[in-house]
Amino acid sequence: MKEIPWRHIYAGLLAAFFVLGGFLNIFASPVVLDDYQRWGYPGWFHYVTGLLEWSSALLVALPFTRLAGSALAATVMTAAAATVLLHGEYAHAVAPLVILALVCLNAWFTWRAR
Repeated sequence: MKEIPWRHIYAGLLAAFFVLGGFLNIFASPVVLDDYQRWGYPGWFHYVTGLLEWSSALLVALPFTRLAGSALAATVMTAAAATVLLHGEYAHAVAPLVILALVCLNAWFTWRAR
């Protein structure tokens, strides 16, 4: 039986997070839609966010596009953190910053394996 490298498992878990995040943004609850409105984004912007998260998930899941996926995922998480920080919602910045750190770790694993 072939052993799966742990970095692939890590990337798969990260991709699963972005699949879930994309789902929660595309099929947004009224609370999420209110958040987007409060932050000044247009009513359709949650679809853009969800599609970017799904794109990140796909790119992170595939070994040959993992570095590009990590870059896209990092951009999405940086934008999420910047949004809440600029609106003074400091406690809400913790989650995107933690995910950003995990994405950067994934990029480092991918870079080292090249």
